[in-house]
Amino acid sequence: MAEAEAQGVDIAIVGGGLVGASLAGALAPLIARHDLRVAVIEAAPMLDAAQAPWQPSFDARASAIAAGSAERFRAMGVWETMVEQAAPIRRIHVSERGRLGATRLAADELGQAALGHVVPNAWMGRVLHRRLTELPLAWHCPATVEAIVPRPSGHRLALSDGSVLAAGLTVLADGGRSALKARLGIASRETPYDQVALIANVAVSRPHDGTAYERFTREGPIALLPLPGQQMALVWTHAAGRERSYLALSDGDFLAALQRAFGDRAGRFRQVGSRHAYPLSLITARETIRPGLAVLGNAAHALHPVAGQGFNLALRGVTDLVETLGEALAAGGAPGALSTLQAFEARRAADRRAVTRFSDGLVRLFGIDNALLSHARAAGLVGLNLAGPLRRGLARRAMGVER
Repeated sequence: MAEAEAQGVDIAIVGGGLVGASLAGALAPLIARHDLRVAVIEAAPMLDAAQAPWQPSFDARASAIAAGSAERFRAMGVWETMVEQAAPIRRIHVSERGRLGATRLAADELGQAALGHVVPNAWMGRVLHRRLTELPLAWHCPATVEAIVPRPSGHRLALSDGSVLAAGLTVLADGGRSALKARLGIASRETPYDQVALIANVAVSRPHDGTAYERFTREGPIALLPLPGQQMALVWTHAAGRERSYLALSDGDFLAALQRAFGDRAGRFRQVGSRHAYPLSLITARETIRPGLAVLGNAAHALHPVAGQGFNLALRGVTDLVETLGEALAAGGAPGALSTLQAFEARRAADRRAVTRFSDGLVRLFGIDNALLSHARAAGLVGLNLAGPLRRGLARRAMGVER
């Protein structure tokens, strides 16, 4: 049987979630300058904003967007709308339960209004997709890639909607459990932490005033991120299996257990939304580029949420890819050329390695239950709080403005 005729595209983005949509938006100047043909393939149907007006939900999941990431969204022309539903992070408070040491990072020390913002994922996605409707993109949604075959000049993609694409560059941005990555034989290094993250939104008794908390306990770290009003996003890490008892608690008993573990620094916990849990591992793809192929976002790296760096790292990958493509196209190169993608990988490697080591090291350092090490950690937190330049350096890294 003859093969179906393929539609030629310069770039096919597999995955229209936050990372894939960010990439499509960031490509706008190159689309205009070089008349690029870009296709986005997304499995989930898009909501019609006119038919489904935005309604903030107490249970909406959210992401911490570093100041550097906000600037990237500003360059795409979406930040002014995105920030409408965001809560600023003005301070970060890091402590260890049972120890006096603490580190406080403040935006005003750096002459900034905020270290970052917490944005509901659904709102972020809606703003990005609204921007993409203004671009000359080929949308295949809802659709999945049923077959992908390498060709000398890229890949041939057969889609569930009956379309066939001949893509010079295929970008996998389809999440941590990327089916296409596995289908192409791209293996991943996976290091289980034997931990589970329990996530929920909670209401607190007093204004959080833009403070984010990272609290290390014997059971695992507790992170609280500010949300609009007197709400906070909770990420509570437990040893694998222990989360089941917390999921089974009544709301009142759960809030009491959280209060005992976290303390009173954020006030009293008054309400909790729906609770969800997912296992934690450090996952890194063994290959992030091939001729005609790039891997981005969680498909390339899935980190522990303790440092809140996963999406910000992915967004820097988006920026580096777009900048590399721009340089290659200006020099007459092709988006999917191996030399182009090797230049992209060279650009990404140091940042990805540094953030992965920092996140993994933080988990392991505070996961060791040892009295002497606990005292050393406490002394380190106190010392860091007293050492202005070191603390400001940590704040700049948290903001995503220093690599």
